[in-house]
Amino acid sequence: MSEAASFGAAHIARGIGRMSTHVLAKGQGSYLTTDTGKHLLDLTSGIGVVNLGHCHPRITAAAQEQVGTLVHAQVNIGFSLQQIELIKKVLRHVPDRSLDSVLFWNSGSEAVEASVKLARAATGRQNIIVMQGSYHGRTMGTMAMTKSKTIYSTGFAPLMPGVFVTPFPYYSQLGVAPNTPTDKMVSLCLHQLRLLLAQQTAPSDTAAIILEPVLGEGGYVPAPKAFLEGLRSVCDQHNILLIADEVQSGYGRTGKMWAIEHSGVRPDILISAKGLANGFPLSMVVSRKELMDKQGPGSMGGTYAGNAVSCAAANAVIDTFEQDKILDNVAARSKQMFDFLHQLQQSGSKAGKYIQDIRGLGLMVGLQFSQDQGASSSSLPAASSDSTAALYLFEVDGTKHAQLAPQVVQECLKRDMLLLSTSTQDVIRFIPPLTITEEELAQACKIFKESLEAVVSRL
Repeated sequence: MSEAASFGAAHIARGIGRMSTHVLAKGQGSYLTTDTGKHLLDLTSGIGVVNLGHCHPRITAAAQEQVGTLVHAQVNIGFSLQQIELIKKVLRHVPDRSLDSVLFWNSGSEAVEASVKLARAATGRQNIIVMQGSYHGRTMGTMAMTKSKTIYSTGFAPLMPGVFVTPFPYYSQLGVAPNTPTDKMVSLCLHQLRLLLAQQTAPSDTAAIILEPVLGEGGYVPAPKAFLEGLRSVCDQHNILLIADEVQSGYGRTGKMWAIEHSGVRPDILISAKGLANGFPLSMVVSRKELMDKQGPGSMGGTYAGNAVSCAAANAVIDTFEQDKILDNVAARSKQMFDFLHQLQQSGSKAGKYIQDIRGLGLMVGLQFSQDQGASSSSLPAASSDSTAALYLFEVDGTKHAQLAPQVVQECLKRDMLLLSTSTQDVIRFIPPLTITEEELAQACKIFKESLEAVVSRL
């Protein structure tokens, strides 16, 4: 551990969890460089933030120019030219033309809370329905809406009231076999939603249903088209608003600008953050003007909302998508990754036998390990008390098993690659930059294979 890392470990709040003790000093494209000169291949993109890679030259230049022009154009005082230009560009790419009114904020959590305020103001109702396994943030409001892990809200009650949970069509959460037909899971989940509206939160009390079109922290599970269509139908029937939380899945991550475009379903409210400004703090809520106009002037706003430098960076992000054919690369690299993972799964190797499910869209890819082949915890080395690679345990038929994903992450780290696990399930998530090259992705696949083989060799 470097001197800088030791200082950080001693003085940074313990509530911040991290996967490594590296001090990240420089980034370029798909790589990060530490303060000790180590080069790391980054398959996390800062958890889906630097979608166009670290320090993209066009985005860097736009931000640098704006810093020398105007840094802070406070949104409650006036407009900024960068903000107006960004709205024009955003409206060219919305998933439905009915979405014509924009609010800029700073973080994903703030945008989610803003969407709740909007839904309540627009409908005059208070309750919000969220999905089992969802992640919407860690602020006081969004903690109540996040249902992926209890760690995010443990010890912080009482949480925001008026939040109800409905199942998401994901086999691990429904307790059914991995090969359960999708239409059966969708039917079950829509039935439970209708029961929820009949038994727990009346439609007349329900402002909105919010979901991630690809379940993020909950396991990287795309919402089936039929499920999204069913949600839209329920919302239309009861005048409930449908909110698409695309904080992680938006801005090209799934091969389209917005993940919900794969279904053709119209959201009433769309949320974006993370990749919106490629690392600069910026989030966004887009909805219909008729809904936005139900909020009185002064009810929304914030000191740094729609910061001019962040907006300049976001303008350059859209320019890059339009000029550099980013989505073409996403399609090519997505095929490359899925082909590799399926070949590994079907190889007959010991490593391949532990791969239960491969899923995702574009370069938002989840790999779930098989729980029924997991080694018992007694056969695995215990993690040291100061280790960031704690062996998460799950239980099958009374036997405790160690999750493979956190161990694979640490093996990748030993081989100078950053990768993340996710959810209470045993899942690896691949989030490389959308600009990653064929050669870089091939190297990443090689490191992943070696790391998985190293882990399963100990079982």
